[in-house]
Amino acid sequence: MTATPVEQHRFEAEVDQVLSIVVNSLYSHREVFLRELISNASDALDKLAFRALTEKELLGTDAELRIEIVPDRAARTLTIRDNGVGMTHDELIQHLGTIARSGSRQLVESLKAKGDGGDDLKLIGQFGVGFYSAFLVADRVRVVSRAAGADTAFAWESDAKHGYTVEPGERDGRGTDVVLHLKEDADEFLQRWEIEKLVRKYSDYVRHPIRLLVERQEPIVDEDGEPEKDAEGKTRTHTVTDWSAVNQASALWTRPRAEVTDGQYVEFYKHLSHDWSDPLAWTHFKVEGTQELTGLLFLPETPPFDLFDQRRQHGVRLFVRRVFIMEDCEELLPEWLRFVRGIVDSEDLPLNVSREILQQDRATRAIRKQVVKRTLTLLQELADEGDTPLPERDGEDGDGSDSGGDSGGDSGDTGSDGGEPRTRNRYAIFWRAFGRVLKEGFHFAPEHRDELAQLVRYESSKGAALRSLADYVADLQPDQPGIYYVTGDSLAACRNSPHLEGLLARGYEVLFMPDPIDEWVVQSLTEYADKQLIDVQKGALDLPESDAQREHKEQRAKDLEGLTGAIKQALAERVEDVRVTDRLTDSPACLVTQDRGLSPHLERLLRANGQDVPAQKRILELNPDHPVVQALGRMTGDAGRAADVARWSSVLYDQALLAEGTLPADPAAFARAVADLMRAAVGAD
Repeated sequence: MTATPVEQHRFEAEVDQVLSIVVNSLYSHREVFLRELISNASDALDKLAFRALTEKELLGTDAELRIEIVPDRAARTLTIRDNGVGMTHDELIQHLGTIARSGSRQLVESLKAKGDGGDDLKLIGQFGVGFYSAFLVADRVRVVSRAAGADTAFAWESDAKHGYTVEPGERDGRGTDVVLHLKEDADEFLQRWEIEKLVRKYSDYVRHPIRLLVERQEPIVDEDGEPEKDAEGKTRTHTVTDWSAVNQASALWTRPRAEVTDGQYVEFYKHLSHDWSDPLAWTHFKVEGTQELTGLLFLPETPPFDLFDQRRQHGVRLFVRRVFIMEDCEELLPEWLRFVRGIVDSEDLPLNVSREILQQDRATRAIRKQVVKRTLTLLQELADEGDTPLPERDGEDGDGSDSGGDSGGDSGDTGSDGGEPRTRNRYAIFWRAFGRVLKEGFHFAPEHRDELAQLVRYESSKGAALRSLADYVADLQPDQPGIYYVTGDSLAACRNSPHLEGLLARGYEVLFMPDPIDEWVVQSLTEYADKQLIDVQKGALDLPESDAQREHKEQRAKDLEGLTGAIKQALAERVEDVRVTDRLTDSPACLVTQDRGLSPHLERLLRANGQDVPAQKRILELNPDHPVVQALGRMTGDAGRAADVARWSSVLYDQALLAEGTLPADPAAFARAVADLMRAAVGAD
């Protein structure tokens, strides 16, 4: 037979420029070449498996579909091969020369017009140049392929500079060999540990087995099976090669939930997150229809140390057809759910050529919507669960349910040592760890306000137990007008706020909101179940009162008109008004903000963050039944005590500031005034 000549093909000038972009600019990490080539090999195996459903003869005697990686240190080559569908002569030119087909000129012109490429780099995905990532580490690539059902093989070879050649090749069976002649600075990709690391990072869950040809030393034995010794008495060895399985080849998330045990979910979570403790709960879901999507999301039990670090990465990994694409995928997980760990695997997610930046299109938004929806559903399930018995630690008897998990610690456990079963509230554990982050959703995702309102929890004047808004509304007093809350720098500051006194005396519950984010929560969450949220530090509370109580307050206000006028005059630069109130029972005074004013807590937060917040005058409210107020009222009748009234009015104002957690404008002057009071009280004058 006449030998088939070598066919020489040249790239167009524009293609040389595109290849330059691929090699030098497109990929931020050159290690992704192995991911791309394994992904191509996996696709070839999938295509063969599909065709074999109707063309069974294609498999022949080689029915085990596999991907093999062969490093050759002597030749400095790395080969990625498969026994998949293979390619014909024309398909080699078509698939590996796609970049040289129509569209390249327009692409290059578009890139030139953008200068550095800009967003138009995403257009390269239309031309399928993932194969060309091989040139990130190789200065020459040879592809030998034999199509399934064909008797001949063909070889494609290129240095990405002077076109490519196609000629007859040699291959024993169907499939494709991609032989990379590595660059001088790419020797690490011949090392076993480096190859194994990259396969496990990017392709651990590819459905087909990935095998690595490894070398190991074995002793040389004699005819009797005894190890041979050299002149120095050392055992003689020789090098043998063998195949080593590298990937798991089994993606747990693709299996039906009923076939996965709790122990397997826990093991997968620890492998995924490197967390030493068990997950608190998880949800395993599959979405079918116009877009196929599988997800497995976990809720950790303990927060990481960098939970509030703005540079912190997200915890959801993106796969496409089991191939790892991106870690910490912020496009799929909003900032206010950054505590979630897990994976999302899409069958048809559009990506750019490097698979490192998601296109912001409808498919991406649909996946993000599913992640948010499933997470909120899981949280609501935990919230509805309440207290549950602590389970026995048997990780292999799970029932394959959609959500579950066995906490590794006792946080949130309740019970006694008297033989009663110990219980825990998984949602309480979650809330104390991540509630502050979840509340950010009120600001960043107002469309989820109603779902988040069902999930928020607060401690209250009823005790340390977490209370939901639904719990609060269920326990409302018959005459209670709304949901009362107080903000502050700490839980103790909220609990000891003087603004609570009148409410507690009437049996009303008050929610404590010590987190800075709560100031933004209440701006979005203004009502719940048709009940207004009422800040006890703002405006007149207008508490329900009997006729006798109203007459008493009016009389007290009349009796203290002289005092309120004197204090208002003395504090004219600092207060908007002075009035008596039924808000207080034990404290002499408190400061109240206008309905639309900033709460003192928010005012302090803004100033602490460098915001120029103008000073706002507030209302000083007096407790007409307090001995100090009554004494000051009597002093106003003595013209000779006017200076004392003005002096003690300033002390009363500063004391009200301290009670709410605000430092007086002149702490030293306040300290001197207190010292004067103490000296007078002990008779030092």
